[in-house]
Amino acid sequence: MPTVNQLVRKGRQRHKTKSKSLALLGSFNSLKNRMTKTINPQKRGVCLVVRTMTPKKPNSALRKIARVRLSNRKEITAYIPGEGHNLQEHSIVLVRGGRVKDLPGVKYHIVRGALDAAGVENRKKGRSKYGTKREGAVKAPTEDAQSETAAKDSGS
Repeated sequence: MPTVNQLVRKGRQRHKTKSKSLALLGSFNSLKNRMTKTINPQKRGVCLVVRTMTPKKPNSALRKIARVRLSNRKEITAYIPGEGHNLQEHSIVLVRGGRVKDLPGVKYHIVRGALDAAGVENRKKGRSKYGTKREGAVKAPTEDAQSETAAKDSGS
């Protein structure tokens, strides 16, 4: 137990929290050809290989994973959540942190519904986690449709 004087002189050491998703830390500066320190919630990457992997005991399945090269030139293994996917080699994906408990070495998730990763088809519950739009939602009008409606209004 330290004395009051020792605490005044040195103080208590704060425990530094370490990130478990290290590949999301840092960005690559291509002009200076070196890394810079940044903290990012997600990173963009390109799929190198899309394959399946078997989980640890006692589970049994074929989990879908992708090997991804991030924009900071780090290569990671990311899990593809949900049933079915449209990813293949050279697909552009958004990667977030979050490990998969029964897949050793998989510490990242691919964000469904962002960039080339389409949302899960026919999903009714928990849609936000799988990038699925609401059933019966009105689609946003495109510029072509807006110009056509404007032409109709001015003509009458």
